[in-house]
Amino acid sequence: MARTGDDSWDLASSVGATATMVAAGRAIASRSPDPLIDDPFAAPLVRAVGLDFFTRMLDGDLDLSQVPDASPERLQAMIDGMAVRTKFFDDYFTDAAATGVRQAVILASGLDARAYRLAWPSGTVVYEIDQPAVIEFKSGTLADIGATPTAERRTVGIDLREDWPAALRAAGFDPAAPTAWLAEGLLIYLPPEAQDRLFDLITALSAAGSTVATEYAPGIMDFNAEQARELSAPLREHGLDIDMSALVYAGRRSHVMDYLASLGWQVSGIPRDDLFARFRRPVPTAESVDPLGEIVYVSATLS
Repeated sequence: MARTGDDSWDLASSVGATATMVAAGRAIASRSPDPLIDDPFAAPLVRAVGLDFFTRMLDGDLDLSQVPDASPERLQAMIDGMAVRTKFFDDYFTDAAATGVRQAVILASGLDARAYRLAWPSGTVVYEIDQPAVIEFKSGTLADIGATPTAERRTVGIDLREDWPAALRAAGFDPAAPTAWLAEGLLIYLPPEAQDRLFDLITALSAAGSTVATEYAPGIMDFNAEQARELSAPLREHGLDIDMSALVYAGRRSHVMDYLASLGWQVSGIPRDDLFARFRRPVPTAESVDPLGEIVYVSATLS
């Protein structure tokens, strides 16, 4: 079903299911022979969601070799892609903390467990923003397994289409203090004007020394919906009903790096292939990439 301005979801449907998919990727990447990341909470969270496809994937009961185009190289590229993406944003938070930033905001936090697994300096407050049901599910699941946050974790249960800055302030957010913002895996699910508004609001809430990290997918401009449907069709045959062509907002939108620069941020970006090389992972072949094409990982600082 195509997106609408007032649609809703849980972690087993629509956009929410992509958060579960990402968490499943982190779980598998964490148990690689030479792991870049360690997310011990990803697997329990995925299992708690209860989508059979991802549970079977974690258990090794899903034979993806029978899926067309799912060569061992492509599957490994997908796992490595999740590992390098996660590592980039993990390092981003670690680097921000090293400069003295003690306030972090994770937008559309989904099943992100960084508030539990990163070594946050004393005094750090991590705000997680997502729909109330998503926040409640994650908090309850992690409490049930005895997980304890490594920073002061404050949750903000609100849809990003609502007045989330007011809700964030009500939770204790201090706009006068430098903040490390994260918008991971979010922008392609926002209409173009909502992407701009998100960065406008982040900038308005940011003191000097704040940072922001996200990714830029140029391929969203001319996204091939038919190709995306064809690639996801075999997965639907295996029980995963996620049609990316119906979930993303394709078409022209602001260039993320240029837009942030226009707001006064000092911006840098690294293409995904370069990130693979940085972390000593085999650079994917052209056949291993997704319909969004090359992704650029972005970080920026406000002077």
